[in-house]
Amino acid sequence: MAIDEATAGFLSQLADSGAKPLHEMTPEEARGFTAALRDLFGPGPEVGKSYDEQVPVPGGGHITLRVLVPDGEIRALVVYYHGGGWVIGNIEESDHLTRKLANMLHAAVVNVDYRLAPEHRYPAAADDAWTALQWADEHMSEIAGTPVPLVVMGDSAGGNLAAVAAQKARDAGRPKIASQVLVYPVTDADLDTDTYTDPENQLLLTRESMVWFWDHYAPDPVSRLNPDASPNRATDLSGLAPAIVLTAEHDPLRAEGEAYAGRLRAAGVPVEQRRFAGQMHGFFTMVGLLPGSAEAIGYVTEQLDRQLREQAGE
Repeated sequence: MAIDEATAGFLSQLADSGAKPLHEMTPEEARGFTAALRDLFGPGPEVGKSYDEQVPVPGGGHITLRVLVPDGEIRALVVYYHGGGWVIGNIEESDHLTRKLANMLHAAVVNVDYRLAPEHRYPAAADDAWTALQWADEHMSEIAGTPVPLVVMGDSAGGNLAAVAAQKARDAGRPKIASQVLVYPVTDADLDTDTYTDPENQLLLTRESMVWFWDHYAPDPVSRLNPDASPNRATDLSGLAPAIVLTAEHDPLRAEGEAYAGRLRAAGVPVEQRRFAGQMHGFFTMVGLLPGSAEAIGYVTEQLDRQLREQAGE
């Protein structure tokens, strides 16, 4: 089906703004553009507690983790990785979404401000994702008050990092991941799938912009084949955490997200996967702007609640 009315209106507004295509911008220009979009979403909802932690990363330096704790019962601890092609985005721009998720999921959320390319190229973001997950696991009782299920979650490049972190946790034997929630994730560096080349999918995210993102993050084509860059390149997906995978109908990344869901299922991993009709890449994060966002957050809430109840034997 065609993109929905709200999405068409949003894209028309963007076209009228005269902004040049993302792949023609510098990273600094692209970051300024997405920062301006944040004003469209407004402030996020109140949570019980919000604070930032500075966590050291390999090679020196620190990353910021924003911890959001809702009021009431804490049912899980979610480590969230924002999208933006590993080049743009930050915890301020994803603050509204993660606050919404904390309240909807009844979960504490650790929002990860991983290092961005091209200043910090691959594997910096993947390393930071793993560091943040280990930190969250070590500080779980401090954050949530008691041990709770640990969940990794992310959108787009953040979905890539969530999948990578889940693989690293399996390979290391800890921490135990209760669920991986992958929202239109980057799972492969193949830029020539059917959904990449479909003209109807060249909307907010295009094939050219994904080329731009990969060139900034992992300019060496060989490095892109590593599982911590392209998680669908891992030879063995068995033993991974149960997955919830969301894809958008009009998204260059749709094929690789659904391919990863299929490979997880074939490897014996429990998978819930849904393609959102009439939606484009990025819709999930547009809280209060696109109705599809509320529907998708509702879907994640329902599916994660079911997974956690089943794991608890309820």
